[in-house]
Amino acid sequence: MAKVAFIGLGNMGGPMAANLVKAGHQVHAFDLSAAALEAVAAQGAIAANSAVAAVQGADFVISMLPAGKHVAALYLGDDGVAAHLAPGALVMDCSTIDAATARQVGAGLAARGIAFVDAPVSGGVGGAKAGTLTFIVGGTEEHFAKASSVLSAMGKNLFHAGAVGAGQVAKICNNMLLSVLMVGTSEALQLGIDNGLDPKVLSDIMLKSSGRNWTLELYNPCPDVLPNVPSSNDYQGGFMVDLMAKDLGLAAECAQLSQSSTPMGALARNVYVQHQRQGNGKLDFSSIFRFFSRKSN
Repeated sequence: MAKVAFIGLGNMGGPMAANLVKAGHQVHAFDLSAAALEAVAAQGAIAANSAVAAVQGADFVISMLPAGKHVAALYLGDDGVAAHLAPGALVMDCSTIDAATARQVGAGLAARGIAFVDAPVSGGVGGAKAGTLTFIVGGTEEHFAKASSVLSAMGKNLFHAGAVGAGQVAKICNNMLLSVLMVGTSEALQLGIDNGLDPKVLSDIMLKSSGRNWTLELYNPCPDVLPNVPSSNDYQGGFMVDLMAKDLGLAAECAQLSQSSTPMGALARNVYVQHQRQGNGKLDFSSIFRFFSRKSN
């Protein structure tokens, strides 16, 4: 099995690293949070005292970080790890960042002879824990094939989107659509509630009609319509509003660069940013239902 360095052990990265350990890989992990590092070490990973120490001799390096500036600093910064990577190593950045930074990091590593793919994920914390994530990969066919041997230990769906940066573009397209569906589903359900309908009955009707969609069927935003989803747990867990607002910002930047028309995405972003500013940033993104609910206004 491979020697894997894993940097960034948050709500997503921690379970992902743990699944690599379960698959038999030797995982050298690092995070600025001592608690996060200890939690992964308790599951069999080897704790490193720095990112540089983690990547020493690694066959694969995986990063899961908050934003593009963190990814660029990790690899290309003055004290970055690029100079410490082993010849033949493959870097896989699983963060959701802007495509331009992914391409910048890829080019910087390529200049040193290091392979790189951007491989953002979909599937949330539940998917990270279960090892059922979807990886959307940008890079060469050769590097995608090599990365798949490790990514398959953390996910069940692997897609090659195109060249470096393509994974990030595909990811933000998906999340922009997801946000539009969640906002539309929430306002439709609340319209029914305001007119005396039972949200469970209305959901069942729409699921058998043309309004059927993923948010309605598997992630219903109305409390107590579905069990085991964030809306039925006071919107705890899942994919935070802060993260959705960030991804919608990335989508807006991408649309501006390509001069694409995304009016629905822009509207969804405005709604989520307003929801975020009302103090809901740490709640699951399905809490946008409260934005329309009379009980919460």
